[in-house]
Amino acid sequence: MFRKLLVAISAMALLSSGAAEAKKKPTMTPMELQAIQSKEFEVTKDNLFSAVMTVTQDLGYQVESADLQTGFITAASATENKTGFFEAISGMSSSGNTRMTAYIQQMPNKMSKVRLNFLNSKNSSSAYGRNSSQDKPILDPAVYNNAWEKIDEAIFVLNALNDVEPSGSKPPPPATPDTDTPTNATAPAVADPVAVPQTDE
Repeated sequence: MFRKLLVAISAMALLSSGAAEAKKKPTMTPMELQAIQSKEFEVTKDNLFSAVMTVTQDLGYQVESADLQTGFITAASATENKTGFFEAISGMSSSGNTRMTAYIQQMPNKMSKVRLNFLNSKNSSSAYGRNSSQDKPILDPAVYNNAWEKIDEAIFVLNALNDVEPSGSKPPPPATPDTDTPTNATAPAVADPVAVPQTDE
Protein backbone atom coordinates (compact mmCIF):
# COMPACT_ATOMS: atom_id res chain seq x y z
CA MET A 1 0.00 0.00 0.00
CA PHE A 2 2.78 2.39 0.92
CA ARG A 3 4.62 1.59 -2.31
CA LYS A 4 1.52 2.30 -4.39
CA LEU A 5 1.13 5.61 -2.62
CA LEU A 6 4.74 6.54 -3.43
CA VAL A 7 4.24 5.60 -7.07
CA ALA A 8 1.11 7.75 -7.26
CA ILE A 9 2.85 10.70 -5.64
CA SER A 10 5.85 10.45 -7.94
CA ALA A 11 3.60 10.20 -10.98
CA MET A 12 1.70 13.31 -9.95
CA ALA A 13 4.96 15.14 -9.34
CA LEU A 14 6.27 14.21 -12.76
CA LEU A 15 3.06 15.29 -14.45
CA SER A 16 2.97 18.60 -12.62
CA SER A 17 6.61 19.32 -13.37
CA GLY A 18 6.07 18.39 -17.01
CA ALA A 19 3.08 20.72 -17.25
CA ALA A 20 5.01 23.56 -15.60
CA GLU A 21 7.92 22.98 -17.95
CA ALA A 22 5.61 23.04 -20.95
CA LYS A 23 4.23 26.40 -19.82
CA LYS A 24 7.71 27.82 -19.34
CA LYS A 25 9.01 26.47 -22.66
CA PRO A 26 9.91 29.48 -24.81
CA THR A 27 8.51 29.67 -28.30
CA MET A 28 11.01 30.78 -30.92
CA THR A 29 10.50 31.49 -34.57
CA PRO A 30 12.76 29.75 -37.11
CA MET A 31 14.61 33.03 -37.69
CA GLU A 32 15.21 33.52 -33.96
CA LEU A 33 16.46 29.95 -33.65
CA GLN A 34 18.81 30.38 -36.58
CA ALA A 35 20.10 33.63 -35.09
CA ILE A 36 21.41 31.93 -31.95
CA GLN A 37 22.54 28.70 -33.65
CA SER A 38 24.37 30.11 -36.69
CA LYS A 39 27.38 32.33 -37.23
CA GLU A 40 29.65 33.28 -40.12
CA PHE A 41 33.44 33.43 -39.91
CA GLU A 42 35.94 35.07 -42.23
CA VAL A 43 37.79 31.85 -42.96
CA THR A 44 37.72 29.01 -45.45
CA LYS A 45 35.43 26.03 -44.97
CA ASP A 46 38.41 23.73 -44.38
CA ASN A 47 39.79 25.88 -41.56
CA LEU A 48 36.36 26.35 -39.98
CA PHE A 49 35.79 22.60 -40.11
CA SER A 50 39.11 22.01 -38.33
CA ALA A 51 38.29 24.66 -35.71
CA VAL A 52 34.87 23.15 -34.97
CA MET A 53 36.40 19.69 -34.68
CA THR A 54 38.97 21.00 -32.20
CA VAL A 55 36.39 22.82 -30.08
CA THR A 56 34.05 19.82 -30.11
CA GLN A 57 36.72 17.63 -28.56
CA ASP A 58 37.88 20.38 -26.18
CA LEU A 59 34.33 20.59 -24.81
CA GLY A 60 34.46 16.90 -23.92
CA TYR A 61 32.38 15.51 -26.78
CA GLN A 62 33.23 12.31 -28.59
CA VAL A 63 33.04 12.75 -32.36
CA GLU A 64 30.78 10.10 -33.88
CA SER A 65 30.98 11.18 -37.51
CA ALA A 66 32.65 13.94 -39.50
CA ASP A 67 32.60 14.59 -43.24
CA LEU A 68 34.44 17.59 -44.69
CA GLN A 69 32.71 17.31 -48.06
CA THR A 70 29.17 17.56 -46.65
CA GLY A 71 30.25 19.68 -43.69
CA PHE A 72 28.41 17.54 -41.12
CA ILE A 73 29.77 16.70 -37.66
CA THR A 74 27.92 14.69 -35.02
CA ALA A 75 29.17 14.22 -31.47
CA ALA A 76 27.94 13.21 -28.02
CA SER A 77 29.06 13.73 -24.44
CA ALA A 78 29.60 10.93 -21.96
CA THR A 79 26.45 9.33 -20.52
CA GLU A 80 25.59 10.49 -17.00
CA ASN A 81 23.14 9.36 -14.32
CA LYS A 82 20.09 11.65 -14.34
CA THR A 83 17.87 9.82 -11.86
CA GLY A 84 15.80 12.28 -9.84
CA PHE A 85 14.56 11.92 -6.29
CA PHE A 86 10.99 10.96 -7.18
CA GLU A 87 12.24 8.57 -9.87
CA ALA A 88 14.50 6.83 -7.36
CA ILE A 89 11.76 6.24 -4.75
CA SER A 90 9.43 4.92 -7.45
CA GLY A 91 11.99 2.39 -8.70
CA MET A 92 12.96 4.25 -11.88
CA SER A 93 16.40 5.11 -13.18
CA SER A 94 17.42 7.64 -15.80
CA SER A 95 20.56 8.39 -17.74
CA GLY A 96 21.37 10.76 -20.53
CA ASN A 97 23.88 12.93 -22.33
CA THR A 98 24.17 15.94 -24.58
CA ARG A 99 24.31 15.55 -28.33
CA MET A 100 25.69 18.05 -30.80
CA THR A 101 25.45 18.45 -34.55
CA ALA A 102 27.27 20.96 -36.74
CA TYR A 103 26.75 21.91 -40.37
CA ILE A 104 29.51 23.93 -42.06
CA GLN A 105 29.19 25.48 -45.50
CA GLN A 106 31.18 27.81 -47.72
CA MET A 107 29.40 31.10 -48.42
CA PRO A 108 29.70 33.02 -51.73
CA ASN A 109 31.13 36.09 -49.96
CA LYS A 110 34.35 34.24 -49.01
CA MET A 111 32.89 33.59 -45.57
CA SER A 112 32.07 30.23 -44.01
CA LYS A 113 28.98 29.53 -41.94
CA VAL A 114 28.41 27.01 -39.18
CA ARG A 115 25.14 26.03 -37.54
CA LEU A 116 25.29 24.23 -34.19
CA ASN A 117 22.53 22.30 -32.48
CA PHE A 118 22.77 21.10 -28.88
CA LEU A 119 20.26 18.57 -27.55
CA ASN A 120 19.76 17.06 -24.10
CA SER A 121 18.82 13.39 -24.27
CA LYS A 122 17.31 11.44 -21.35
CA ASN A 123 16.45 7.73 -21.20
CA SER A 124 14.37 6.33 -18.34
CA SER A 125 13.56 2.76 -17.34
CA SER A 126 11.36 1.35 -14.61
CA ALA A 127 11.55 -1.81 -12.55
CA TYR A 128 8.64 -3.16 -14.61
CA GLY A 129 10.58 -2.98 -17.86
CA ARG A 130 9.00 0.18 -19.24
CA ASN A 131 11.42 2.46 -21.08
CA SER A 132 11.03 6.02 -22.29
CA SER A 133 13.25 8.60 -23.93
CA GLN A 134 13.10 12.37 -24.05
CA ASP A 135 15.05 14.81 -26.20
CA LYS A 136 15.06 18.49 -25.34
CA PRO A 137 16.78 21.15 -27.49
CA ILE A 138 19.08 23.57 -25.69
CA LEU A 139 17.98 27.11 -26.51
CA ASP A 140 20.13 29.05 -24.06
CA PRO A 141 22.07 31.68 -26.09
CA ALA A 142 24.91 31.55 -23.53
CA VAL A 143 25.68 27.96 -24.57
CA TYR A 144 26.12 28.99 -28.19
CA ASN A 145 28.02 32.18 -27.36
CA ASN A 146 30.51 30.07 -25.42
CA ALA A 147 30.96 27.87 -28.50
CA TRP A 148 31.44 30.91 -30.78
CA GLU A 149 34.17 32.30 -28.51
CA LYS A 150 36.04 29.01 -28.48
CA ILE A 151 35.75 28.64 -32.26
CA ASP A 152 37.14 32.18 -32.66
CA GLU A 153 40.11 31.20 -30.49
CA ALA A 154 40.69 27.99 -32.46
CA ILE A 155 40.65 29.92 -35.76
CA PHE A 156 43.16 32.43 -34.36
CA VAL A 157 45.51 29.58 -33.40
CA LEU A 158 45.14 27.93 -36.82
CA ASN A 159 45.92 31.20 -38.61
CA ALA A 160 48.95 31.76 -36.39
CA LEU A 161 50.27 28.27 -37.14
CA ASN A 162 49.77 28.78 -40.87
CA ASP A 163 51.75 32.04 -40.76
CA VAL A 164 54.74 30.47 -38.97
CA GLU A 165 57.48 29.11 -41.24
CA PRO A 166 58.05 25.40 -40.61
CA SER A 167 60.99 24.96 -38.24
CA GLY A 168 62.19 21.80 -39.92
CA SER A 169 62.81 23.41 -43.28
CA LYS A 170 66.20 22.64 -44.73
CA PRO A 171 68.46 25.20 -46.41
CA PRO A 172 68.55 25.01 -50.20
CA PRO A 173 71.16 22.61 -51.59
CA PRO A 174 74.38 24.16 -52.91
CA ALA A 175 74.54 24.91 -56.59
CA THR A 176 75.96 22.05 -58.61
CA PRO A 177 79.10 22.84 -60.58
CA ASP A 178 78.95 23.10 -64.33
CA THR A 179 79.44 19.64 -65.72
CA ASP A 180 81.11 21.01 -68.86
CA THR A 181 84.04 22.24 -66.82
CA PRO A 182 86.23 19.50 -65.29
CA THR A 183 86.37 19.88 -61.56
CA ASN A 184 90.03 18.78 -61.35
CA ALA A 185 91.21 20.89 -64.26
CA THR A 186 94.13 23.18 -63.51
CA ALA A 187 94.49 26.62 -64.94
CA PRO A 188 96.80 26.72 -67.99
CA ALA A 189 100.31 27.93 -67.34
CA VAL A 190 100.94 31.47 -68.41
CA ALA A 191 104.18 31.92 -70.35
CA ASP A 192 106.66 34.43 -69.09
CA PRO A 193 106.54 37.62 -71.07
CA VAL A 194 109.26 37.89 -73.73
CA ALA A 195 111.73 40.61 -72.96
CA VAL A 196 111.91 43.19 -75.69
CA PRO A 197 115.56 44.16 -76.35
CA GLN A 198 116.29 47.81 -75.91
CA THR A 199 118.12 49.46 -78.83
CA ASP A 200 120.11 52.63 -78.69
CA GLU A 201 118.97 55.22 -81.14
